[in-house]
Amino acid sequence: MNAPFRRRDRGSAAIELAIMAPSVLLFFAAVIVAGRYSLARQAGEAAAYDAARTASLARTEADARAQALTAALNSYRAAGLTCEPLEADVDAAGFQQPVGVAATVTVRVVCVARFEDISMPGIPGSFRIESSFTSPLDTYRSRT
Repeated sequence: MNAPFRRRDRGSAAIELAIMAPSVLLFFAAVIVAGRYSLARQAGEAAAYDAARTASLARTEADARAQALTAALNSYRAAGLTCEPLEADVDAAGFQQPVGVAATVTVRVVCVARFEDISMPGIPGSFRIESSFTSPLDTYRSRT
């Protein structure tokens, strides 16, 4: 009596695997994409911090702008991310303040991080990452 029931179950594991495999693979792909996005966001925050800190140490407004972009680019490279385009918008109005007055410099970094190595149908191949950070200028250092 048990033999007919066994025959009816034959091949059911293969069918279950065929149904479940795409779902499991899609789940793992989503986890990988979410992890990469999280790492890219962290790299964006680090790039904004590095850019603002570097800009606040510059002696002039022009140097601050140039050094902020370089610092952001180097920070993303260190994280292993490719950004195209990479923008570093520097609010360097603090350089216009007289010596002795507290001032800050703010840098907003915008990056379109590319993930071609994990792009799949339905998953974007790039993400726009925007971060900003404000760093104080030395109150008693000359600002030209």
